[in-house]
Amino acid sequence: MSTGIAVLGCTGSIGTSTLRVVGRHPDRFSVVAITAFGSADKLEEIRKNTGARFIGLVNGDGQWSGANSSTCDRESGALCLVEAATHPDVDIVVNAVVGAAGLEATIAALKAGKRVALANKETLVMAGDLVQQAAREGGGEIVPVDSEHSAVLQCIGGRPLGDLRRLILTASGGPFRGWDAERLAGATVAEALNHPTWNMGPKITIDSATLANKALEVIEAHYLFGLGYDEIEVVVHRQSIIHAFTEFVDGSVLAQVGYPSMELPILYALTHPERVSDVGVKRFDPVACGDLTFESLRRDDFPAFALGVAAGRSGGTAPAAFNAANEVAVEAFLQSRITFGQIAVVIESVLQAHSGDPADDLKTVLDVDRWARETAEVACY
Repeated sequence: MSTGIAVLGCTGSIGTSTLRVVGRHPDRFSVVAITAFGSADKLEEIRKNTGARFIGLVNGDGQWSGANSSTCDRESGALCLVEAATHPDVDIVVNAVVGAAGLEATIAALKAGKRVALANKETLVMAGDLVQQAAREGGGEIVPVDSEHSAVLQCIGGRPLGDLRRLILTASGGPFRGWDAERLAGATVAEALNHPTWNMGPKITIDSATLANKALEVIEAHYLFGLGYDEIEVVVHRQSIIHAFTEFVDGSVLAQVGYPSMELPILYALTHPERVSDVGVKRFDPVACGDLTFESLRRDDFPAFALGVAAGRSGGTAPAAFNAANEVAVEAFLQSRITFGQIAVVIESVLQAHSGDPADDLKTVLDVDRWARETAEVACY
């Protein structure tokens, strides 16, 4: 019997990669549910190609032109994410939704006992303790899809988390590696979207350019692997071949190596702890990689990173405020309403105004998320 898959955000970069991976293993996986933000026609096309039995259009109004409702359940609006994630025929939920929108679906899936293959790192950033509580209560599990966290998971290889001493996550440095602060401040949208090694959606590409994405990954690693922030480091590795170093208490260090492709961590998240053969993953050639280099992170030139890690250390709802402010600032930059250098300024202004509420329940987290967005919007004008 095949494993039922839900792909939340099926038209984005992670979603389309997931569909390619699943499509290469038709005897092992079946696509049960798909959701997207965008075109109903595109969703219908994907349904025809995958045989999905549930489709949800997050921004839809319930109008499905030419749809035969007897062959598939179709829902519209934000709640379709939760419906897809809790579908009774779904075993694994691939959460590839961008931003805070993926939080409630992750919690619902975990409470329903599903495995969540998590590409939506904002889920853990906003409400890491609540997400872990949902997994404990419902019997669900989180398996990371981010290449860095997948690398750590693979290096751990079933060892207890108490064997870990330190993690070193790698960062490509984005398109602005080597740029000075003055040049960075005036970087254009086109320049920021020109990532040197990864092909991603616009939001995460800008996050990679500001290094806010790496701060989100540090917070995510804190919750996934139970290490303090002093035990999680970041180093710039522009070739994106080594995805993470994992240091154990005896001093041994393991690293996971591979070309920059999301298809391998996606496949591993679906099959963990097993491994299956996949001819679609490019074979590794160490000679072709050339020299591998490592550099210190330039924190002063990329202040969004330090702001995010500081929010993580503060805990409570500070990470949720950081995430919301960053999402608003990135969108404003993509719309040319603020400059690249102002992204961190907007984030800092929101964090300075944040009251430091504890993240005791989902309503509090969502209230802070909403407040931070409103505050950030004001700061963008």
